[in-house]
Amino acid sequence: MAVLGYTTVAITDHVDPSNVTSVIESLIQVRESAKLFGVRLLCGVEITHVPPSQIAGLAKSAKSAGADIVLVHGETAVEPVAAGTNHAACGSRDVDVLAHPGLITVEDALLATRNGIALEITSRGGHNRTNGHVVRISRETACQLVVDSDAHAPYDLLDERAKFVVAKGAGLTDAECKQVISLNIEQILVS
Repeated sequence: MAVLGYTTVAITDHVDPSNVTSVIESLIQVRESAKLFGVRLLCGVEITHVPPSQIAGLAKSAKSAGADIVLVHGETAVEPVAAGTNHAACGSRDVDVLAHPGLITVEDALLATRNGIALEITSRGGHNRTNGHVVRISRETACQLVVDSDAHAPYDLLDERAKFVVAKGAGLTDAECKQVISLNIEQILVS
């Protein structure tokens, strides 16, 4: 990540109630190594495939355990995700980003806007099928967007040009692309 020019990166591994604390504890141990590379590491989680009724509590537990950032695996169009996941995520003030939200509704995006939750547009194959829809809904609701690689391996990481291509391909104007790409993560985390 340092080689690609990253100065801040969030690592958010998939969690459920069985591993939320251990994932955060493991990531915290990597902070010093990241710092030596000149990268600020945000330790986080991606709450994945849990019943919607557990999302708010698990997000709160993650923050209490030291998570800097909490994502929720949204109702992507390419995986079976429980109905109501997007709504539960958008209703939790402890969630920072709804990842790959699929065909998110205006109602849920408005809830996300009120709670300072950003919607992800992603380069991840499959998850990116609904990026255009997410952009359209974010425009209607003034919901913050983030461009994310959803990296599972080093070759998934995006440089600035690749981020721009993902944003532009999702239907953002050049000015909107620049704004979303230049977003300081602190702007989302303090919302």
